Amino acid sequence: MPTYKHILVPVDESPISYAAVENALALANELQATVTVMSVIAVDPFIGVDFYKVAPAVTDYFMKAEEAARLRLKEIEDLFIRDNIPVNTKIIHGVSPADGIISIADEVSADLIIMGSHGRTGFKKMMLGSVAQTVLTQSPIPVLIIKM
Repeated sequence: MPTYKHILVPVDESPISYAAVENALALANELQATVTVMSVIAVDPFIGVDFYKVAPAVTDYFMKAEEAARLRLKEIEDLFIRDNIPVNTKIIHGVSPADGIISIADEVSADLIIMGSHGRTGFKKMMLGSVAQTVLTQSPIPVLIIKM
């Protein structure tokens, strides 16, 4: 069985992210692995539209998203610290969630990604896309998908 030394756990505000965190806690404790917990502040769909970039409401939205991500990561970081598991946190901006996850995995030399999936199928998956599916198919390292 492979021994994982560095686990990446991408999170958002969903309950499934916290299920992935719980699994990462258990596995990291068992394997004495380091963990990086990360969030992606999603790509701006109106990038390049001048009026959108300067709108105070948009700036406020991204500032609030950043603050929410920081608070979420701090809360999760404290769980790992409580269990004496080495942990780092990262926030990435300006990329799609899947690209951000794969990029950070490479940056921190992760050898396993543990992430949640909503388990959408059929038409919903086609319309909404699936971050987990994209990471699973594009990642050069193993990906453990936690489903609810």
